[in-house]
Amino acid sequence: MGRERRGVEDSDALAELSTMRFSSGQAFLDQPAHAVTFFGMSGVGKTTLAGLLQKQDWFQYSVDYRIGTRYMGEHIVDNFKREAMKVPFLRQLLRSDSIYIRSNISFENLSPLSTYLGKPGNEARGGIPYAEYCRRQAQHRQAEISALLDIPEFVERAREIYGYTHFVSDSGGSLCEVVDVNDPHDAVLQCLSQHTMLVYIRGTADHARMLVERFRKHPKPMYYNPGFLDAKWREYKTERGIGDDAMVDPDDFAVWGFEQLLDHRTPLYEAIAERYGYVIEMEDVPLLRTEADVLAHLARTIDASPARATSSL
Repeated sequence: MGRERRGVEDSDALAELSTMRFSSGQAFLDQPAHAVTFFGMSGVGKTTLAGLLQKQDWFQYSVDYRIGTRYMGEHIVDNFKREAMKVPFLRQLLRSDSIYIRSNISFENLSPLSTYLGKPGNEARGGIPYAEYCRRQAQHRQAEISALLDIPEFVERAREIYGYTHFVSDSGGSLCEVVDVNDPHDAVLQCLSQHTMLVYIRGTADHARMLVERFRKHPKPMYYNPGFLDAKWREYKTERGIGDDAMVDPDDFAVWGFEQLLDHRTPLYEAIAERYGYVIEMEDVPLLRTEADVLAHLARTIDASPARATSSL
């Protein structure tokens, strides 16, 4: 046990040295080029801030868009084709290459990606078999990891090809599900923290309740860490007295699972921010209306952060 603890402490020190933290807010402002990754739960303002900065001549990188185009695009379109092949009229047109099917995914519309992920349970109610659901979840996990590891390349491409000095990454809500904050050598966290300033936008209890209510009205597919998913799938079936996977109501599980997910993700976000980055509050996001507002707020956050004392930048 002591040996394991010493290893973690030693590597914690290494992680701190390699993390993009700053000795002061002014040191951050003085950087000739900024690179920031916003992360947090859905609806806290990640895309709002990224979009604001994009309008101020920052390069915006959407992790979810990259997942849905570069890494999951073929899976998504193949799923469209499988559904189209069930329709005799479309089947013939597809087989003769008379029609072309594609995904019209965009920064604002990620529905093709979430539709492909689906919800597990009764197929008559719009679900997919649990084994197939897990297969798609695994595809998404690898795609998200790859998209996050692409960020340094895009920081460079934004500068070299497009002439952007500043870079902002809008990460997906499942960032915390594809990393291990307790592993100081986690490749994704090391990559993100070395090349971007990690900023957690922290939600509120009211926001969490609003998310749950919104989700109840419109359940949607989500990504789960595989260990968490398997445990919650068993727990849900036990609680509902369901023995057969095919008898699960996909929307009911989606809502139940989402509530579990909120409680699961919050401490993970907090741990990532504590070790690798900074925290801002979602209530402050509407007050940030210009690039200068965002930079000044981040500078104040750095000055107020305990991480400042261990920074060297």
